[in-house]
Amino acid sequence: MMEPTYVIPTSQAAHLAERIKTKQGIKIVLPGLNRDGKHHFPDGEIYAKIPRAEQLKNKKVVVLHSGAPNPNDGLVELELILQILKNAKVQQIEVFFSYIPYAMQDKVFERGETNAAQDLVKKLVNYYGVKKLYAIDPHFGGRVWIKKYPFISLSAVSLLMERATEEFGSDLLFLSTDKGGKRRTGIRGMKKTRQNSRTVHIENPNALGKLIKGKTIAVIDDVIKTGGTLEKFYDECNRAGAKQIIALVTHGVIPSGVERAKRTYRKLYLTNTIHQEAANVDIANLILNALSA
Repeated sequence: MMEPTYVIPTSQAAHLAERIKTKQGIKIVLPGLNRDGKHHFPDGEIYAKIPRAEQLKNKKVVVLHSGAPNPNDGLVELELILQILKNAKVQQIEVFFSYIPYAMQDKVFERGETNAAQDLVKKLVNYYGVKKLYAIDPHFGGRVWIKKYPFISLSAVSLLMERATEEFGSDLLFLSTDKGGKRRTGIRGMKKTRQNSRTVHIENPNALGKLIKGKTIAVIDDVIKTGGTLEKFYDECNRAGAKQIIALVTHGVIPSGVERAKRTYRKLYLTNTIHQEAANVDIANLILNALSA
């Protein structure tokens, strides 16, 4: 019998562990709780424990983590778990990010900044000895620097497109919000100029505007934070005469932004990479297929 993959979910990935726990070839190892039955102490500090971690020494161990809704606490928990595994001399450690935090800080825009995404990946590989990293639709997908690391970029876009096509038919015009989306998905989009890590401007090229008129538009984006970019995209499509406009998004980071997108668009398709009530597209099989490859 083939040796199972041992999956350790962080607290923010517990909802995903529930989706895969009964699947063949997967053995879930739940982190221990403190004396209060929690993953944190009363002062807010994070607690982590992996019972019998030394028994995982010669096993394939995958830490499953979602980087939201609490990116900073989540990273502390992730690092504590990885340190426990390192101390136990586990040789085959992998990390699966359903949503990788700090991924939008993937480039230095101003003097004095750092590429936080690259720094995180580098630390996991070089310090904790992580042999392989996975992430679903990371914002830095396609960046040159990621090729230096044992990193596998997965995408939920085909799942989102399939669900949208089932409901709205095959005559959808799929568009990305910007050239970054085109870099990640290969799907053309509008022109978005990013002045810095906070401010963006969206512009609809004339040629694209002619295609939009009278069409059902399905905008594809990797992440919803405030929902501002999606709202600007909607306004441009509406001005160009779109028949109706739907949104396909992988990561719903901030609940208020998700609600804003739901109010704006005819329909929002959202995966459950992050635990959100609005999530309606499951990525469990995407995780399982990657881990069994």
